[in-house]
Amino acid sequence: MHHPCFSDLYPQIWLMTDARNDAVLEQSIRDLPRGSGIIFRHYHLDEDRRYKRFQAIKSYAHRGDHVLILAGSPQLARRWGADGVHGRQWKRRQTSGLLHSAPVHGPREIRAAKQAGVDLFFLSPAFRTRSHPGQKPLAQLQLKHLIGLCIKPVILLGGMDARRFHQRQHLGAHGWAAIDGLSR
Repeated sequence: MHHPCFSDLYPQIWLMTDARNDAVLEQSIRDLPRGSGIIFRHYHLDEDRRYKRFQAIKSYAHRGDHVLILAGSPQLARRWGADGVHGRQWKRRQTSGLLHSAPVHGPREIRAAKQAGVDLFFLSPAFRTRSHPGQKPLAQLQLKHLIGLCIKPVILLGGMDARRFHQRQHLGAHGWAAIDGLSR
């Protein structure tokens, strides 16, 4: 189930940005292993402040050879100089030349993301998470089944850290992502 060819193409560890980790973001990025990934969300900022914050984070990301993906439109991702775009709603012709990742939680969203030509699937919730406190985590059999449906690399999200990824790695996921698990 593990796809060795993916390991060269896509980072295994992803930091998700958010209002919760903004104050420690630069330090968190410095602490990431070289060549990790960052999904820049920062939905809490208006477009001007979001653009400025993205540019500041981009310089840190490039110093660590990190991949930086913008949660926003493909046009905005290109204009801001992102390496990719995060979201299920974009079609392959819109994302051409960008790494395309998408959040998925079940078969219907996985199907939509596959039709959109997504490169990376961010599957959640693997564990209980502060981001969605009432949401029940997916059982291991559900995770394994959903990972199998994706056919491209899967990044586990939701209460993740390195220890928890190693507990779930046998299910076939390529890597893991976190907000709190990678912020200090």
